[in-house]
Amino acid sequence: MKGKYYSEPPMGGLKLGTPEADQLIVEYSPLIKYIAHRLAIRLPSHIELDDLISSGVIGLIDAIEKFDPTKETQFKTYAEIRVRGAMLDDLRSQDWVPRSVRQKASAISQAYAALEQKLGRPAEDEEIAEAMEISLEEFHELLQQAAGQAILSVEDLGGVSKDGEKRDFMEVLAGTKETDPETLTRLEEIRSIIAKAIDMLPEKERLVVSLYYYEELTMKEIGEVLGITESRISQIHTKCVFRLRAKLRKFITSEEELEVDD
Repeated sequence: MKGKYYSEPPMGGLKLGTPEADQLIVEYSPLIKYIAHRLAIRLPSHIELDDLISSGVIGLIDAIEKFDPTKETQFKTYAEIRVRGAMLDDLRSQDWVPRSVRQKASAISQAYAALEQKLGRPAEDEEIAEAMEISLEEFHELLQQAAGQAILSVEDLGGVSKDGEKRDFMEVLAGTKETDPETLTRLEEIRSIIAKAIDMLPEKERLVVSLYYYEELTMKEIGEVLGITESRISQIHTKCVFRLRAKLRKFITSEEELEVDD
């Protein structure tokens, strides 16, 4: 949410229940609603916006409690990560994505990984459809169905921290400061892989990533900029997620194995 100034907590931090903390919650409530709306437009209709907002408030409270000014990270950046993370955690706990959709999303992801490794370049829609032995129309329909799953899949691109906590994809892109050398090295490696993977995306997909994650435009606004429908932008975004996940598949798998071993 660009163009708006947000207050920063004092260097000594804030305690919940104080007027200063209450004021910060009020001031950041529009940001919570903004993040909730950006998620909601890509979710099934039965997911309540108010539930996302409630989860976001919990995330903001968590941010106020845990924020460490010595890490040189702006509170707004940290709060966005915690708010979005709380909403996504709530969605995961609801297990709202049908198993059939998860299976289809997994099949698409595997097709991208295998074919792009074989070709050494981004695969075209027709090539992925042929590899999956479905029509182009069926492939586009699958992308539409998997759009919601892509919301959760993109978060997995952030990897896992030293303490086993999953990193938010936006946290990696934002370059959030870390003091732990091992965690910092891991985040830098993930960030480097993501940056290279984004550079390898087809031009239109690269533009969608830039407008959505960096410029914070909605799918509808991006569609207006590019002169195509919102649903088509959603499909392009979903393809981006699968391509990026394919590039990071080996790294993500090794991280998850480390998490299990620990």
